[in-house]
Formats: sequence, C-alpha cells, structure tokens
Amino acid sequence: MTSLDVARNAAVHAAVVRAASARVVVFPELSLTGYELAAPLLDPDDSRLAPLVTACAETGTTALAGAPVAGPHIAMLAVDRDGVRVVYRKQHPHGDDEARFRPGPAPAVLEVDGWRLGLAICRDTGIADHAAATAALGIDAYLAGAADQPEADEMMAERARRISSTYGVWVGFACFAGPTGDPFPQTAGRSGIWRPDGTVAARAGRAAGEIVRVRLDAGPASASSSGRG
Repeated sequence: MTSLDVARNAAVHAAVVRAASARVVVFPELSLTGYELAAPLLDPDDSRLAPLVTACAETGTTALAGAPVAGPHIAMLAVDRDGVRVVYRKQHPHGDDEARFRPGPAPAVLEVDGWRLGLAICRDTGIADHAAATAALGIDAYLAGAADQPEADEMMAERARRISSTYGVWVGFACFAGPTGDPFPQTAGRSGIWRPDGTVAARAGRAAGEIVRVRLDAGPASASSSGRG
C-alpha cells in the first residue's frame, strides 16, 4: 500500500479482490491509507473508493478494508455491490493510536450469506473480553485486520489459535506485510486462516502482496474467505 494515497490503494484493493476470487476478502488495519495515524478521515462515500466498489460488484465479493473515519475511529469498512459502510470501530486503541482515536462503542457482527462474522482490529485480538463479547453475539468466524512489528507474528498466531479453539470458530487475520508509515519500517506479515480446532488452514509469508485463501467447510452456508498481507 502507498501511504496516504487512497486512490492508488483502492485500485490495489480492487486488483486483490479480483485475484482472490473469494466471497469475503479481509485487508489489514488502515489498509486504505497505510498506517498513517495523521491521515485525513475517510468518508465512506469518497469517490476514490469507486474502483473497489466496482470490483466487489463484478465478483460478488464483500471486502473488509481499514480506514480512519469520523469519531475519530480506526474502522473496518465493508465494501460490496451496494457501496461502502462502516461496520466496526476498533474498541482498543493503544500506544500512538490513543492520542488521536477514540475507542469504538461495541463488538460487531457482519452477516454474509448466513455466516455471522465477528470483527476485530489488531489490539482487539489480544483482549480476552473482546473475543468473549464478540463470540457471545453468535459467530461462525472472527476476522481481523492488523499491523504489527515483525517479531509479533507468533504472538498473533497464538491469539488466533486461542480464539479459534476456545470458541470453535474460523479465525482470519489479515496482517500488513512490508513497510507502512513511520511506526512500521517493516511489519510482521504472515496473514493466516485458522480452523475451528485451532489448526492452521493457510498462512502467508512476510512478502507484501501474498494472498491466503480457504473454503470454509462448516457453518450455515458454503463460503470462501481470504486474507491479504
């Protein structure tokens, strides 16, 4: 992703959506702006997002992308054939995040084809109460966008294993790979998808642009999901 270049990043997101060929595609935290904590807030109606809306409409995809939004909050946007909407706001900003962004109000679930997808952003995944409160809403999967230091990749994997095995749900983490913003000259990468028993279904390396994809084989409907690093 290119820092602060929403138009270019939306075009990259659109290309990933087409390449992934999945019903749901998850992107990292602040993917549309890069991890730039001073980035201008993004309106879901921003015309620069049009290529991503078009790609989702043409492929039947719901994309979950990251952006700063009014509040201000670090948010997850759902993009599909109907347009763009904010579906979740990060509940646990930390570190430099806290200087600008407010905690989101509540856990959230997005339903796609009868699948109930619990949503999270980075630090949320390490808060036991967040996973518990999200699971209590009744979920089939727990999906998160993240950005972290390279040495954090195994910590993120352990979080994913714990959530998936504790609640018996699929878990997908889309983690930034490569540099993004001043805090991250390098990032952890290693986006992954974990089965409900805690085992790894697919996991990317550290290189930017890698996609992991699985077909979910349990739940209320047949579906596929991918995460992009």
